Amino acid sequence: MAATTHTVTNQPPPLVGYDVFAADRALVEAVERHLDPALLDEARGELSALGLTSGSAQVQEWGVLANENPPKLRTHDRYGNRIDEVEFHPSWHRLLGKGVSAGLTSAWSRPGGHVRRAAGFVVWTQVEAGNGCPLSMTHAAVPALRTDPVLAAEWEPRLTSTVYDREMVPAAQKPGALFGMGMTEKQGGSDVRANTTAARPLAEDGTYELTGHKWFCSAPMSDGFLVLAQAPEGLTCFLVPRVLADGTRNVFRIQRLKDKLGNRSNASSEVEFDGTWARRVGDEGRGVRTIIEMVAATRLDCVLGSASLMRQAVAQAVHHAGHREAFGGRLVDKPLMRNVLADLALESEAATALALRLAAAYDDGSEQERAFLRLAVPAAKYWVTKRCTPVAVEALECLGGNGYVEESGMPRLLRESPLNSVWEGAGNVQALDVLRALQREPGALDAYLREVGQARGADHRLDGAIKNLLTELADLEGVEGRARRVVERVALVLQGSLLVRFAPPEVADAFCASRLGGDWGSSFGTLPHSLDLATIVERARPVS
Repeated sequence: MAATTHTVTNQPPPLVGYDVFAADRALVEAVERHLDPALLDEARGELSALGLTSGSAQVQEWGVLANENPPKLRTHDRYGNRIDEVEFHPSWHRLLGKGVSAGLTSAWSRPGGHVRRAAGFVVWTQVEAGNGCPLSMTHAAVPALRTDPVLAAEWEPRLTSTVYDREMVPAAQKPGALFGMGMTEKQGGSDVRANTTAARPLAEDGTYELTGHKWFCSAPMSDGFLVLAQAPEGLTCFLVPRVLADGTRNVFRIQRLKDKLGNRSNASSEVEFDGTWARRVGDEGRGVRTIIEMVAATRLDCVLGSASLMRQAVAQAVHHAGHREAFGGRLVDKPLMRNVLADLALESEAATALALRLAAAYDDGSEQERAFLRLAVPAAKYWVTKRCTPVAVEALECLGGNGYVEESGMPRLLRESPLNSVWEGAGNVQALDVLRALQREPGALDAYLREVGQARGADHRLDGAIKNLLTELADLEGVEGRARRVVERVALVLQGSLLVRFAPPEVADAFCASRLGGDWGSSFGTLPHSLDLATIVERARPVS
């Protein structure tokens, strides 16, 4: 006899089988805004293809499996030989291969490449954020390698390839390669000048032998790594290949894998160098200056990653509320739930608009845009990544008890949410970097003020926020103790200016009223009730 007491009703359908790109109106509009019109048709086609892949049930299952089956360290083979390999679930390789083939490491020489890649990164990492780490570092290594034209000529074609090759063979034998990075050490953390890894020059010019350790080295199965070590003339950047040209394995001893809160599909490791062969990148003693462009690019990816996670959290919350009924109607139509969803949608859209604006500055490449990035990247990294966790928590709550269950996917988003605020310099590091730009690079502030000034006169609350920020910046005496306050305002004013200029009036009005005008509570769902919240929520709906 068929069961009669277990009929499933009032449960939202899975959010699958849709175009993750096309369903994100804020992202689509940002791409259209920042790309040359001649590139738009091609870019839309590529991004929609990636969006359909990302929204497919099969690929979403890959993300689940990669997360549920974290990498395993194999230090030795069955015969006792040291191999230092990390074993991944097949789903990890499928995800990483798709990311590479989608061009997420090939932005630097492609017209509109950074905007196209940024949009693709936001779309693709909604499936599973872990594979974003090797994609990000491979992409970001290019500007550092360009300080040495010979190394760039050798490695850049491999790093920007759309072919994923996981074999442990010399990079010269591979159609594509991945890069990692090793900066921090256990005694210094973000204070990389305290590094103790030593670099001893070898007979061949530009080659060294490294001895020391790295406390955090993600994606240890990459083909090469940029690392910092102390050479005779000071801290220097080096390229460490995983496999040497003769086919032997470089000394790259993986001591253990980190047992992380989230990002579990990606391997983060501690590694030891003991007579490890390396090639110098840039001049001795100029390591930080050499690697800084890689750091800046990975910081932008932290902003993109947080924007991606927020978008997925909001999409899931709006989707759930649009199908779930309670107290005589759909949740999405209840005034209080609508307020919460609209508030979350504002945060997500503001993050997306800012992230794509930064990517467009990379494509522009002018002196003014480079100056703008010097201030805007650390400010965005500070603020957007910090907003990610509150958004994930509130979005999870929108699903009620269902959101607290692993099968919903929301706990995975929540565990991932603090990551981008920690990696590539935590909050205080970003705030201090903004202060350095303000104090040492007048062109950075000028470029920022020109950017936000384009929206002056369009909203009185934004005008007031700009005026208050200028007052704050006029007195930099003892500013370190209030650096977070300053940087928060820098980021909010920039987000507000972008939304006032480019977002629908309902979105800009709500953002300025709450984030800049102070008509807001201490939690999500406290927007002024007089705003057009239904339009904001509808705009955030992932599937119509």
